[in-house]
Parts: sequence; structure tokens; C-alpha cells
Amino acid sequence: MRLEFMRRTDLALRALKRLDTIDGGLQAADLAATLNSTKQFIPQVLAPLVRAGWVISVPGPRGGYRLVADLDKCSLLDVIEIMEGPTDDGTCVLGGPCRTGAMCAAHEAWSEARGALLERLAATTVATVNPDDGNGNGNGNGRTRK
Repeated sequence: MRLEFMRRTDLALRALKRLDTIDGGLQAADLAATLNSTKQFIPQVLAPLVRAGWVISVPGPRGGYRLVADLDKCSLLDVIEIMEGPTDDGTCVLGGPCRTGAMCAAHEAWSEARGALLERLAATTVATVNPDDGNGNGNGNGRTRK
């Protein structure tokens, strides 16, 4: 079993943390260089955060991205769901929907574990997330596993 999120979710977290250190905005090329990504990928990463109202995007040669969300009030679960969709969609550990009377053998344990994971992610604010990958350079390997 693998519990992971997409590379763009990791980049979104690191972009939020970087934008939080800037008083004004930051252009896509500068943000990409900081995150060890590409200028073309940054709009794809930040578009969901713009739609959610967490980041403002100003087009044009003098434009860029500016953080408007308070990262002390934004949870890690919020970011994951903005970037990847709902985390608890009622899907059974075996796939398909859980049905009363036809639940898998692991239903109780899986439901309890999922609840604990979601609770922990909801209690973790983005402000407290460390974007460092352990190498001291802030560049994650693209996939985050626990």
C-alpha cells in the first residue's frame, strides 16, 4: 500500500512557503528557479491555489504571484484537497463504494486509520510544514511518502 501525493502538491506547498517570505509578488520564472521546477509548470501548480483564493495571479511582464492566504489558518489537508480533490470519497480499501453488509474485512481498521490520518493532516498548518527535503536545499524529490 502506498500513501503519497503528487509532485505538484509538493511544489504547491513549497510555493506557498516561498511566497509567504515575499512582501510583493514573485514572477513564475523566479518561483520556478527557487523550487527547482520550470516556468511552464508553475501556472499548472498554482492555478488551483488561485481558484481557491489563496494566491493572486497578475498577468503580464511585471506580473507574478502573490500569497493572500494566512498559512497559519490553512491546513495541509486543505492544500492536498485543493490540489488533488477530496481525500475521503467513501471508497473502500478494495476500490468501489463501501456498502453496509458487504464491507471488506479491513473496513473498521481502514476507516479508523483514514480518520486518524485526515485528522492529523487537518491539524497541521501549512505555516508549520518544513519545505526542506532533508538535504538543506528545499528541493523535494517530487513525491512525498509517509
